[in-house]
Amino acid sequence: MASLHASNNFLLSSSSSSNQIRAAISIPKLPSVRFSAPKLRQPKTQSEQLNSKDGFINTIPIQNNVHSTPLVQQTSSVSMATFQLYAILEAIADRVEMHNNIGEQRDNWNTLLLNSINMITLTATTMVGVAAVTGVGAGVSVMGLKLASSVMFSAATGMLVLMNKIQPSQLVEEQRNATRLFKQLQSQIKTLLAVGSPCQDDVNDAMEKVLALDKAYPLPLLGVMLDKFPASLEPAVWWPRKQSPNSNKALTNNNGWTRELEMEMREVVEVIKRKDSEDYERLGNKALNMNKVLATSGPLLTGIAALGSAFMVSSNSPWAATVAAVAGALASAVNTFEHGGQVGMVFEMYRNNAGFFKLMQESIESTLDECDVEKRENGELFEMKVALQLGRSLSELRDVAKKSSYSRIEGSPMDEFASKLF
Repeated sequence: MASLHASNNFLLSSSSSSNQIRAAISIPKLPSVRFSAPKLRQPKTQSEQLNSKDGFINTIPIQNNVHSTPLVQQTSSVSMATFQLYAILEAIADRVEMHNNIGEQRDNWNTLLLNSINMITLTATTMVGVAAVTGVGAGVSVMGLKLASSVMFSAATGMLVLMNKIQPSQLVEEQRNATRLFKQLQSQIKTLLAVGSPCQDDVNDAMEKVLALDKAYPLPLLGVMLDKFPASLEPAVWWPRKQSPNSNKALTNNNGWTRELEMEMREVVEVIKRKDSEDYERLGNKALNMNKVLATSGPLLTGIAALGSAFMVSSNSPWAATVAAVAGALASAVNTFEHGGQVGMVFEMYRNNAGFFKLMQESIESTLDECDVEKRENGELFEMKVALQLGRSLSELRDVAKKSSYSRIEGSPMDEFASKLF
């Protein structure tokens, strides 16, 4: 037993010593190292060689395949006519701003010139009166007053001639009308873009209307300014002479037109011709004649005052002083009545109103002259537009047409105007 126990102890000690020796001589595992062959670099392109010039790499990327996208795609669902109409809208907006600004500027002209000329005239008149009261004994001071008054009357005469030539109040009214009509055209184009499908004919029609407005209400003063003193009133024309037919399609077989509606429109045209247009032309001619008299009288009176003050310098006649003072005062009154009362603006207002009724006549007549009702504007819509432009309801418009028909049959005068707006 003792021998077996000793042998076991020997085996255990030998096994433990062998484990210790094995642990002492064990070699740690080395990390696995992977070797990869270097990749061959591709040859540089010309653009890369330019970027790496002088050994420095340029960080600005070069786009090799750059394709520019056009603003208007050919395959776009929006037609070219729509883009053209938007371009016309931008031009119209610019014209509205220009006419508005120039109208304000010319309104300032009217105010400043009126006040300046009146101040010069009244100052010269006062100086003439002071010189006449002072008499001969004052010497050099009186001579200075006489010379100064003569110069001031002459300056007032020249300024008044220029002011009467251009008629600032009439210029202001022209710009107001142009602004309103351009805004109206702008609204029509926006409506067309919103509810319709525009075509090239609509673009051409809009262009013609813009150019017609430019011609009717020019911005420059030199060369193309409207004649402020024509022989007689001519209605303003701001629309193309040949208007394209309206493109509204029919909802019924006759496009809303009946024989009764055509007769009604013809009677409305007759009322406009006999009453409204004739009345505004008559009033416009009266305003024109009054403006001519005032425009001639103002410079004439200041010229007489300048001559009177000049005679005061050479001769101390009391009549010369009286003529100069009275003429100067009258010139100031005439100038105030003409430009303060804006007689030129009144004439331009009548001229524009006569043009409005002329446009209505041509619009109705051109529509009725179209034999194919399918090419006309819808009859019910057209009747409503005419009634709104004349400030009437549909029933009132029909009553006016009936009264016109009865008056022509009976030979009695028509006592009612077509328009109730103005």
